[in-house]
Amino acid sequence: MQDKKSYINSAIKTINTEIEGLTSLLDFFDENYIKAVDLILNCKGRIVFSGMGKSGHIANKIAATFASTGTPSFFIHPGEASHGDLGMITSDDVVILLSNSGETKELKDIIYYCRRFDIPIIGIIRRLESELTKTSTIALVLPLIPEANSINAPTTSTTMMLALGDALAVSLIEAKGFSSEKFGTFHPGGKLGSNFLKVQDLMRKNSEIPLVTEDKKMSEVLLEMTSKHLGCTGVIDSKNKLIGIITDGDLRRHIDNNFLSHSASDIMTKNPITTSPQNLAVEAIAVMNRKSITSVFALDEQQNIVGILHLHDCLRSGVV
Repeated sequence: MQDKKSYINSAIKTINTEIEGLTSLLDFFDENYIKAVDLILNCKGRIVFSGMGKSGHIANKIAATFASTGTPSFFIHPGEASHGDLGMITSDDVVILLSNSGETKELKDIIYYCRRFDIPIIGIIRRLESELTKTSTIALVLPLIPEANSINAPTTSTTMMLALGDALAVSLIEAKGFSSEKFGTFHPGGKLGSNFLKVQDLMRKNSEIPLVTEDKKMSEVLLEMTSKHLGCTGVIDSKNKLIGIITDGDLRRHIDNNFLSHSASDIMTKNPITTSPQNLAVEAIAVMNRKSITSVFALDEQQNIVGILHLHDCLRSGVV
């Protein structure tokens, strides 16, 4: 029976071999890489990826990374391409083909189509002497590092292809100045997307904003607070500018026999914490946590009240 410690030994050997493959890429980047980035940057259409088998899976992932970081891309399966999907590729596109051997027969129809209509091809290959190397407009030939197993199953090679795809994506991100805000628009779902939501996306607006004038009696203040269900109300002056806030805590601190005879200006906390509607919600939450508050009013550049953000709204949207 095999010694179970050999499981760990083979795992370490696999990682070390793949590290060797990744390290070899440090000396890989040359003029061809620069040309490939420029070709993609100047593409008027989309970047079309294709590959067969494991290379196809890697191509699909790289296409997804490109698309989510500002370079419109999609994956086309070689088999489907040969049965009508070649029509998805236009003369404005750039095609990126991944092949370990460079001789993948399923890619030949795509190669012929691209040559016929003068569509540029970037080949990502491991063999210098191969059909794909010869027919590519730009050939990115990876260093020939052994696979991490005795049967030559794609391991090191696919890791290197994936890393090269990430390198291309990051080069494009930096060349385009692709911002985190734009990245957020492509990721509206899940935690990643919620991190890019702005205050204006979550804040309550118009009639949902609890507000009273500074001369209002506490009976009216209580009515406003309970009807808006936020545990607070803003206090405004005659010019509708925010001058204070009254919270549940303020009410508890000022309860006495003459409580209802007080006006809003007597109870309010002056100069409340505010935020901009353009700020990220996560930034507003950080302020609320730091100040131990649950609501913050949003003011525009003219200091007009445009909304109120409550911690519960952030929780519901998955920001917290």
